[in-house]
Amino acid sequence: EYIQGGIRVPDFYRQFGQKLAHVHKMTSRSFGLDHNNYIGSLPQYNHHHDHWPDFFIEERIRPQLKMARDAGAVRQKHARQFDQLFHQLDGFFPEEPPALVHGDLWGGNHIVDNSGEPCILDPAVYFAHRETDIAFTHMFGGFDKKFYEGYNEVYPLANGFEERIDVYNLYPLMVHVNLFGGGYLASVESILQRFA
Repeated sequence: EYIQGGIRVPDFYRQFGQKLAHVHKMTSRSFGLDHNNYIGSLPQYNHHHDHWPDFFIEERIRPQLKMARDAGAVRQKHARQFDQLFHQLDGFFPEEPPALVHGDLWGGNHIVDNSGEPCILDPAVYFAHRETDIAFTHMFGGFDKKFYEGYNEVYPLANGFEERIDVYNLYPLMVHVNLFGGGYLASVESILQRFA
C-alpha cells in the first residue's frame, strides 16, 4: 500500500510511542505466530512456546546462530558463549503476556503520513515479549525521547529494562551478521562477554 508522506505533527514521537503501546496490549496465549515469516530476506520461525526464554532461544537465536556457523561467520567459542547465556535467561525477563510486536522496529521502518501521523512499515510480526520492539529502537541510536515517554505513559516498562536491551538485541545483531557479514560480530561478542 502506498502511503503519502507528510510533515510530522508537533507531538509525533509521543503519539508514536503511545500508539505502539496500544498495539502491544494486543496479546496471545503463547509466544510465536501461526505461520513463519521473514525478517529482511531471512526466514523467521514462529513455532509456539509458552515461555519467552524458550521462544527467544529456540526460534530467534539458535536459527541465526546455525546460519552464521554454517556460513563460517561465527566460531565454536561463540556457540559456547551463547549456551552459557541461555542458562542465565530463565528469570532474566519480566513475566508478561505475549504481545503483538512489529519485530523490526528501527528508524527506517517508520514514516510520517500525509496527516502527520506515524506509520510503521515492513513488519516481521509475531507475539513476543513487548520489550523486544523497544530494545530494537535502540539499535541505531534510538528514537526521540518523547517516543519512550509516550510509550511509558500508556504501558510502562518494567524496572531494569535498560539492562535487558543488549540481550534482546542479540537477535537483530545476529540477523545483521547473516545479512551483511561479520562487521556486526564485534557487537555480539561484546554482549556475550558481559553476559556469558
